[in-house]
Amino acid sequence: MTSKTTTIAALCLACTGWTLPALAQQQGVTDTEIVVGDILPLTGPPALLGVAHNIGVKLAVAEANSAGGINGRKLRLISEDDGYVVSRTIQGVRKLVTVDKVFALTSLSGSAQGQAALPLVKELGVPVISTISFSDDLHTPVVKNVFVFGTKHALVAEQLTEALASRYPGKKWAAVTQDDEYGDLSRQGFEAAQKAKKLNVVSTAVYKKGQVDFSSEILRAKGAGAEVLYAGGVIGENVAMAKELERLGLKIPVGISYVSRVPVALKLMGTAGDNVYVLDYVVAEESDKGKAFLAKAKALLSPDDFAKVNRFTFTGYAGAKTMFEAFNRCGKALTWACTVTQLDGLKEYDTGVMSSPVSFSPSAHLSLQKLVLLKANPGTLSFKPVD
Repeated sequence: MTSKTTTIAALCLACTGWTLPALAQQQGVTDTEIVVGDILPLTGPPALLGVAHNIGVKLAVAEANSAGGINGRKLRLISEDDGYVVSRTIQGVRKLVTVDKVFALTSLSGSAQGQAALPLVKELGVPVISTISFSDDLHTPVVKNVFVFGTKHALVAEQLTEALASRYPGKKWAAVTQDDEYGDLSRQGFEAAQKAKKLNVVSTAVYKKGQVDFSSEILRAKGAGAEVLYAGGVIGENVAMAKELERLGLKIPVGISYVSRVPVALKLMGTAGDNVYVLDYVVAEESDKGKAFLAKAKALLSPDDFAKVNRFTFTGYAGAKTMFEAFNRCGKALTWACTVTQLDGLKEYDTGVMSSPVSFSPSAHLSLQKLVLLKANPGTLSFKPVD
């Protein structure tokens, strides 16, 4: 955790004079109902991801309730909007657990938000599955009541670079990455692949977070003869880099973050998305599992919610479905301790939307999913598996 987020978390606890109540472990559970909560950015630009993720949780709730609930209890979801603001994440977690009395949380918003809320979550002891972000602080060292879906940013960058290097051998590389913690991890991964694959890297650049004009970086890459680009942005930056490549007439493979694997990013790229690849642990929309999930979503969601479905809907669904499976295995005697024990013992659980089954253990609370190479399909605004 950064010193900044630690300070914010400590201040938010101290300034309110709030003290932890004696929380009953069965809070949020009655004979007929289980109340769960999630906290996400539901407004502002990050809502593109947060709303879709929340819809995935709503889908898992609807699916369970349509099947009669869990051991006779229907699920009820309470969602909090933190607007991607750290202090609001902490306030939202506190409200959900101490005022709304939810039994469990199915998300902790983004990386910085999850980091800041972690001290509070640890102290409360409420079971949490974090599926929209996977900051290392959430799982290393293991936090008894927190379980994380995903992988590691550096590993994604490393394996994406290696996958493209194998697909396009002997090419000259360029890399453009962000000047923050995410960028640092991306560079670590890229440089590990560079060393392992002995890549010929002819151009590198680090841009300031929030930058929108990449003409200088891409022109430099073109001048150096780059034939493959590692674009280390989040969403808008990757779109801008792909568009700049197209403007300069440079049709080369581009590797981007799975975070950019959303229809709006491909729509903004247009034909510039033809050579874009991602590495992800969530199945492709055009795969058999992806098509089955979308059919289920269309049947259970409202038309308005279905129109907002994207890759993050898959993760929201997977996390909530896994949490509900732990509830189910506890039977009628549903407690926090039982839920944590069941998640600790989860082996090879198939959510239907992840690249590989999910397993946790008392010493490993990161699912560390298998990563799969996907290629953009601008025509359908989706991604398809690469053979």
